[in-house]
Amino acid sequence: MEQELQTVRSEARSTHEEMQTAQEELRSANEELQSTNEELQSTNEELTTSKEEMQSLNEELQTVNAELQAKVDELSRSSNDMKNLLNSTDIATLFLDNELNVRRFTPQATKIIKLIPGDVGRPVTDLVSELKCAGLADEAREVLRTLAATERPVVTHDGRWFSVRIMPYRTLDDRIDGVVITFADITAAKRLEAELRASRNGLEKQVAALPRQLEVAKIPSPAKLGARRPSELGRAESPQAG
Repeated sequence: MEQELQTVRSEARSTHEEMQTAQEELRSANEELQSTNEELQSTNEELTTSKEEMQSLNEELQTVNAELQAKVDELSRSSNDMKNLLNSTDIATLFLDNELNVRRFTPQATKIIKLIPGDVGRPVTDLVSELKCAGLADEAREVLRTLAATERPVVTHDGRWFSVRIMPYRTLDDRIDGVVITFADITAAKRLEAELRASRNGLEKQVAALPRQLEVAKIPSPAKLGARRPSELGRAESPQAG
């Protein structure tokens, strides 16, 4: 019985020690859990702060996006206005950048230069033109160098005439960003000019032939009549009057 009692006491002591060890471990685990809980609370507070900052940033981004959308809409309207304005003038217009690459063109320009939408970005020297003018690119480079606009009439292979004007392309902040080339159809004016020239030549020939006609008709020429009245031109002149 004493041996059993000692054994029981030894087991009880061992069990007590194990319980103390387990209690200490539980206390340590509890402290770790409390520390972890405090860290989680701190992290939660940081996440809450970050969430508030993200919400504020999102509101700012929405405001900026609305402003950008308004500017995009304004630019779109301006682009549409410019497109309709250029088309309504019925003047062929070609926009080139500083390297003389095609930036934009109006539909009327396709009747003078072989242009398609895929030509945007291509050098103007690579395009086929109806103009009897091989120095268009050189003139554009000269305009970029001197910043002075040029204008001259040019004829096409099918007999049309255009007043070709090359001007520097200026941005709103007064930077040079290429050239603008306009082609104004002056075919009717050239035809009228040719008709007037032919009529003038005909009148000059008639005036030049007038003295001979007067001589043939035996009527003194105006140079011989001097300051006499027109009513006297039909009278017969005596030999002494000459």
